Amino acid sequence: MLGVKRVVLAAVLLISSSYFLQHAGALTTDPSEVRALTLIKNNLIDPMKKLNSWNNGDPCTSKWTGIFCTAVQNDGYLHIQEILLLNSNLSGILIPQFGLLSHLKILDFMWNNISGSIPREIGNITSLKLVLLNGNQLSGSLPDEIGNLINLDRLQIDQNHISGAIPKSFSNLSKVKHLHMNNNSISGQLPPELSRLPRLLHLLVDNNNLSGHLPPEFSSMPTLKILQLDNNNFSGNIIPASYGNLSTLRKLSLRNCSLQGVIPNFSGIPELTYLDLSWNHLKGSIPSNRLSTNITTIDLSRNSLDGFIPSSFTGLPKLQRLSLGNNFLIGSVPNIWQNLTFSWNESLILDFQNNSLSNITTAFNPSKCYYFGVW
Repeated sequence: MLGVKRVVLAAVLLISSSYFLQHAGALTTDPSEVRALTLIKNNLIDPMKKLNSWNNGDPCTSKWTGIFCTAVQNDGYLHIQEILLLNSNLSGILIPQFGLLSHLKILDFMWNNISGSIPREIGNITSLKLVLLNGNQLSGSLPDEIGNLINLDRLQIDQNHISGAIPKSFSNLSKVKHLHMNNNSISGQLPPELSRLPRLLHLLVDNNNLSGHLPPEFSSMPTLKILQLDNNNFSGNIIPASYGNLSTLRKLSLRNCSLQGVIPNFSGIPELTYLDLSWNHLKGSIPSNRLSTNITTIDLSRNSLDGFIPSSFTGLPKLQRLSLGNNFLIGSVPNIWQNLTFSWNESLILDFQNNSLSNITTAFNPSKCYYFGVW
């Protein structure tokens, strides 16, 4: 009896699939989207002829390069769902007609030479989940309308020439997990409103021209794993003590941000693996509380730290790099390398140079532990 049911079910599925394929084959692409694609192509320079297929036939049924479609609703048309043109040596500009692709979920122009600004009409495509424009020559400011993309999961605009402030409207991106805006010329303050993003995992805004203070509100972000703000100019401002409450954080990188004040207590962050506060103006002693046992990298070099190296650094079993050089540290160096075990491709790098330290012992494996300077 069970075998009969399986045969009947297989027959039903076969008939349904055949019906769908017959009817899908009869569909054509929404004419407004075809016109939009034609205009988009006319504003792109394509020296490698990657878009030659865009000259003939239907975008969906003729399999235009980089175009993927779906029959998302019963309106008699196929609709553009994905544009995947990464690393295609394209130049030219992105035009407002992108906003007519109302069913688009993925827009990928990574690693091309696209210039001009990001059209604000992209904010009309509320179906968008991935906007991948990194590695181009884009300039101008970020449109406020991007904040309308309520289904956006990832925004990658890094390695462009984008300027201006981060719009406060980005706080409306309630589903976004990745904001990669590093390596641009973005200025102004970090909007505290970004702390409202309930799913954000990665906030990368390093290598920009940001100023002002680090928002204490970020300490309430419930899912944040990477906060990377290196090489900005938060001149004279402190690291909020409340950042020690970022319980989901794995990487905190604030290298060369003109920060002052003391180092907060980060011992309450259980999964922290990477901490870089180097090249700032931090003062005072290094907190004595033990960091996460998952920590692999601690870089506090080139500050104005004083006092002793805390003995809690000896209890970090996964530590691979400890950089404390160019501070005002005194006293002896704890046996940081004791009780550590290394796999074949791991080692421990210690940088103590340009301090006033003494008494480095020889109780370590020289093939796995490297140190620089005790003076």
